[in-house]
Amino acid sequence: MQIYLVQPGDSLYQIANSFGSSIDDIVQANELETPESLVVGQAIVIPIVGQFYFVRPGDSLYTISQKFNLTIAELAQINAIDPNQPLPVNLRLYIPEQPKQMIESNAYVEPTGSTVSNTLINAAQKHADQLTYLAPFSYQVKRDGSLQAPLLNDFPNIAQNNQAALMLVVTNLESGAFSEELGSLIVNDHNVQNRLFDQIIATANEIGFRDVHFDFEFLPASDREAYNQFLRRAKTRLSQENLLMSTALAPKTSATQEGQWYQAHDYRAHGEIADFVVLMTYEWGYSGGPPMAVSPIDQVRRVVDYALTEIPAEKIMLGQNLYGYDWTLPYEPGGDYARAISPQQAIQLAHENNQAISYDSTAQAPYFQYIDGEGNKHEVWFEDARSIQAKFDLIKEKHLRGISYWKLGLSFPQNWLLLSDNFTIKKY
Repeated sequence: MQIYLVQPGDSLYQIANSFGSSIDDIVQANELETPESLVVGQAIVIPIVGQFYFVRPGDSLYTISQKFNLTIAELAQINAIDPNQPLPVNLRLYIPEQPKQMIESNAYVEPTGSTVSNTLINAAQKHADQLTYLAPFSYQVKRDGSLQAPLLNDFPNIAQNNQAALMLVVTNLESGAFSEELGSLIVNDHNVQNRLFDQIIATANEIGFRDVHFDFEFLPASDREAYNQFLRRAKTRLSQENLLMSTALAPKTSATQEGQWYQAHDYRAHGEIADFVVLMTYEWGYSGGPPMAVSPIDQVRRVVDYALTEIPAEKIMLGQNLYGYDWTLPYEPGGDYARAISPQQAIQLAHENNQAISYDSTAQAPYFQYIDGEGNKHEVWFEDARSIQAKFDLIKEKHLRGISYWKLGLSFPQNWLLLSDNFTIKKY
């Protein structure tokens, strides 16, 4: 699979010829809405086996072979070149398909309103074959320990038909927000816990959930150990029923990180107790904040590096957003919220407003600005093939358990192409 960055004057005909592909294959792979008008700076995926590498100044067969886990002799033989001769800059080298690491993948799906939208149903049907877990969001705990179920629609059948395990997501959401008071009640009151565990087990057995996933957020810092003890009790009960248990963790970079989103989340304890954890490594750029990358790779790496000091790599799933945001400028705290958009919508916005796409090399994320029809200036940050490949490279580098997507419903075809190209997905 090849990632190509559109240059001024490019056409799909030229690009397809350069890589031995076809216009139709590229259009279908990237679900291009305006194939006749590519956006400068747009990353597209070329659906070929393996990839091509163009020699850069300072490259050698040794450095290139190291980059792609090949020997010098293999690289020279594949490309019919003399290993003793210097490489011309811009020489095109073919790199064969690499061995794939097996990982687990999860995707949350969040129905809202009184019915499940066709968009969510279609997304689940389309991508469940690339998932280890499908996670309807969420079962909300009531103050008596009972559960309020989400709309499940046909999600259990979709998961079963695609050999994806169902994840039972349990939250302390109340009236649309994570509740400090409710969360504290749950982790401290054993009577509430006993009823909750009974309800979880009954629900899991009835519907066929394999993993129980606790996403308790905004807990008081003083409840850190109470939450740990809650998880120990939950793990004991759930293991007796042959159920896995996982947790969602706020993106911390140290054990002493302050703030109510972080302090009650004890990475070391979760790593010891849970079967696996999901690092919520997104929302640096968020709807109520200033424009920036949603999951900048430099910040994501800091969280992963800290997590690895507390949690085994084989228990860590990297959180990843499937969306971006469109901010109206100037940003004012407490002002209008940014609009969530898909990567496909971002490309279309750039096209409609005749804007080239830039790329932040530190965050490894694409962005652009435009002016709308009413004269308002906007800034858009989103995900593309380059930014998602950076996360896949991090998973491989650190030998993590896998990836967890928040959330299905916004179109990002390049992610799913590259997921299959990089990994074999574990199935239960």
